[in-house]
Amino acid sequence: MSWWWAGAIGAAKKKLDDPDELAKMTEPHQSVALIIGVTGIVGNSLAEILPLSDTPGGPWKVYGLARRPRPNWTSDHPIEYVQCDIMDETTTMATLSLLIDVTHVFYVTWANCESEVDNCQVNGRMFRNVLNAVLPNAPNLRHVCLQTGLKHYVGPFEYWGSKVLDGVEIEPPFTEDMPRLPLPNFYYTLEDILEEEVAKKDGLTWSVHRPTGIFGFSPYSLMNLVGTLCVYAAVCKQEGVPLKFLGSKAAWECYSQASDADLIAEHQIWAVVDPNAKNEAFNCSNGDLFKWKHLWRVLAEQFGVECVEFDEEEEKVSFEERMKGKQGVWDEVVRENGLIPTKLEEVGNWWFVDKCFGWEWPLDSMNKSKEHGFLGFRNTNNSFISWIDKMRAYKIVP
Repeated sequence: MSWWWAGAIGAAKKKLDDPDELAKMTEPHQSVALIIGVTGIVGNSLAEILPLSDTPGGPWKVYGLARRPRPNWTSDHPIEYVQCDIMDETTTMATLSLLIDVTHVFYVTWANCESEVDNCQVNGRMFRNVLNAVLPNAPNLRHVCLQTGLKHYVGPFEYWGSKVLDGVEIEPPFTEDMPRLPLPNFYYTLEDILEEEVAKKDGLTWSVHRPTGIFGFSPYSLMNLVGTLCVYAAVCKQEGVPLKFLGSKAAWECYSQASDADLIAEHQIWAVVDPNAKNEAFNCSNGDLFKWKHLWRVLAEQFGVECVEFDEEEEKVSFEERMKGKQGVWDEVVRENGLIPTKLEEVGNWWFVDKCFGWEWPLDSMNKSKEHGFLGFRNTNNSFISWIDKMRAYKIVP
């Protein structure tokens, strides 16, 4: 059975706990990865999966770069942690130019700015800083992997839910050959930079990966949907109130998709080692459909709180409004359950949940990935539970 669909939920964590697996990681390296954004939601999965002995292209040596000091929850990742703010051109050059053994770059980070024009400028500068430091100084560099996402098809956050943008109809399911929207989009900026810079180095290839809503683990992620919902459920339980869905009726009842963070990591690793995946852009989702009205019951069961059906007649309150002034409640949850001390705004990204649940989630197609040889998938219900378990294992939520 191919590695691309042999992995099970949680398999990476189990292997990292195996002494024999850890011993195999000391073997000479065939490939050297540089993960830009290692503390992010997909960066975390890459840091766990790449060092495993059966990961294609390996054995892998892994550098993991992030802006902040190394957090405790990455202490068991067998990587070399690099602290660097890639917004700073001088610092980035001084730091990354020394990593001359890098063979593959996984760019899985982003910065969120006030406007999409600013997003284009800031994120484009960050990406150029990395490529300008690595490309001339890593003679064996073979592939650059760029992660973007659903915004490629639906535009910036402020346009989510629109059916037509500047005369262009937004009509799912989304396929990779659909034309770009006539709007500023930092994903387009990054793709243009990627093709421009990679062309300067003979033999260097690239891939682009476009996940939908990501289920994964990272207390530092700006878009940690599962973690934020866990915090919301824990606060509801602490207050003794039902778990109400505060999004739209469309989001509650429509079919939705998700992208498991481990699956995205596997998808990216496939692209960097399989010749059929070179110089292509791919959607990346679990391959099944679900409804939030069903996962909401799963969330309620996991936290032992009453689940109530969506009530169209109730006055609409956003998650952001609902969670205002709840730091004291969260402090109680942390103290009573022996959790790692955190601020509510650190672990709850309410603006993002409101964006996700404010519209009928659009669907994409995984046909191109399948046609090129990637047959990986995830059961979204099991994926959801597995990431809740991981949030608990690291004592982020009760």
